[in-house]
This record gives sequence, C-alpha cells and structure tokens, in this order.
Amino acid sequence: MSERINHQWRLVSRPVGLLKDTDFKWTEEAVPALNDGQVLVRTLYLSLDPANRGWTNEGGSYKAEIPLGAVMEGGAVGVVEESKNPNFKVGDNVQGMIGWQEYFISDGTNINKLPVNPALPLTAYMALFGHIGMTAYFGLLDITNPQPGETLVVSTAAGAVGSLVGQIGKIKGCRVVGLAGSDEKCKWITEELGFDAAINYKTENIREALKKACPNGIDVYFENVGGETLDAVLSMINLGARISVCGMISMYNATKPVPGPYNIINILVKRARMQGFIVTDFMPRASEAIAALGQWYAEGKLKYRIDVVEGLKNAPASLNKLFEGANQGKLIIKVG
Repeated sequence: MSERINHQWRLVSRPVGLLKDTDFKWTEEAVPALNDGQVLVRTLYLSLDPANRGWTNEGGSYKAEIPLGAVMEGGAVGVVEESKNPNFKVGDNVQGMIGWQEYFISDGTNINKLPVNPALPLTAYMALFGHIGMTAYFGLLDITNPQPGETLVVSTAAGAVGSLVGQIGKIKGCRVVGLAGSDEKCKWITEELGFDAAINYKTENIREALKKACPNGIDVYFENVGGETLDAVLSMINLGARISVCGMISMYNATKPVPGPYNIINILVKRARMQGFIVTDFMPRASEAIAALGQWYAEGKLKYRIDVVEGLKNAPASLNKLFEGANQGKLIIKVG
C-alpha cells in the first residue's frame, strides 16, 4: 500500500482583520501507522463557522486559542479508512473536531459515529442535524421561549443558523422578521422559508425598516451581528423582551472598538433579558434537539441550504465569505 500523505493548514500568525492566506501555512506529512485503539479518518466535508475566527486570536474566545504552528481547528465529517478500535469499522461515517486537514487519527473519544440513513446526505449532519441545528434550537427555544403572536427578529437570517431560527419561530407561532444582505436572500427567506418580512441591511436603513416591519415592537431577538443592528433592535424592544446572543460577527475582524450599543439602557427600562450561550453547553440534550428537528424536517416545516466550496486549499479565503455576507446558507468545504 502506498504511503498516505496528509495535507494540512497550520496557523502561523495571529490574524489582524480578515484572515489572509499568509496567516496559515500549507503543509504535508506522512500519515503514521495506527496504534491499538486508534482510528484513521479521511475528511470529507469541513465546516466553516464564524467561531473559527475567534479561536485564532491570542487568548481565544470561549475556547482556548489555537497554538501557533498547530493544525487549524474545525468540525468535519469523515469516513473511517482504517481501524484498530472495536467501536469503529472501515466505512463508518463520523463527525468531530477533525481540523483543517485531509486525515485525522483519533482514539475514538473525540469523534461520533453518524447513523446510516441513505435518505440524508452527509452534509445534512453539518447544516441541520449537527451543531448548526442545535444552535438554532436551543438558542431560540431555551434562551427566549418564544410565544405565539410575538414578534421575532433574526439577524443574518439567510445564514445557516438564522434561517433555521426563523423557521422554528414560525413553527412556534411568531411573526418573524429577518435581516439579510441581498435582495435574493430576502426573497429566499420570505418566499421559501416563510418569514413574514425581510430587510436588506445593505440597502435599507435598519432602524426605519424595523419600524415598518415590526409595528408592534420586538419581543424576541436572535443576535448574530452586534453593532448598529443590535442598537436598532434595542430601540424597539417591548416590555419583557428576550435577546439570545449567538454571535456578534461585526466585531470578529474589527481592528478598533465597535461603537455602542447606545440603547443598552432599554434592557433596564423594558425589563428585558439578554443572554449569551454556546451550543456545547447543551450537548447533553443533543438527542432532544435532533428528534425535534428531524420531525419538523420530515413534516416539511424545515428547509436548509448549503454553500459548498471545492478543495481544502480554499479554506482560509472561503472563511471570509461569512464576514462579507457572501455565503448562501451553511458554508462547507468539500475536502474529498
């Protein structure tokens, strides 16, 4: 058998602003032989997420920084090519923090075997039945408890998480307003996903557009952006409003402090609640989310969209699509 070569992206400098290829080094090394208890996984699809950017910073974010020289971290789906672990066999599809590389050796504790379901493509476990679906499910339902008739506003509403949040909000009986970065995205979330209204934040005045789209104020806000968008929402929240903070993408590549929000006093005046969360906090309840998402998907109440980029070499440049609003749904690298 010919020797396997593993190509990898390694982090070599702390990025300033948007990621650059020079922040990484493309390397290759031979794949070592397996020891007893180990599994060799070949990467098929790599997930690109806004959180990846925070992990590259000195001090990290909600998790430790990636050391310089280390393989860039990232969630992925792969297939077992060799196994010396009785819990995994050749051909099993698995998911875990495999990283930006073509091969990954695991002792089996940091990968999960995916169910065999010919009706579902593997990408569904990245866009709906993995961390994305659980982020939308727990971030909306546990943090904000939306009620029928309430107005829910979702930022980055055409993104992987936001598009699911809005649909779950409709399932729960809310009036749902989404903010997206193009007319095409606005059309998609209203005409295909069932949002009640959409705002193109690149061409419309967000504050004025929210006044028109939310005549009864805002009860629930799913926050992905921060900055001006958060400030505009805070100016319109109702008594007892709830805000779920999933991300603040406007700050991730900022090279100087982002102003505001200036209307933060409304958290006090309106007796509102604003709470951040990380999806890993809810992993012990993953089966609950997967069951509910699966039922809604089977009933035709949930749709998802993936944006696939070919080739691991394109990972650094492609991650920036998330911060430029250029992706169409869940952003994935097709590795092999």
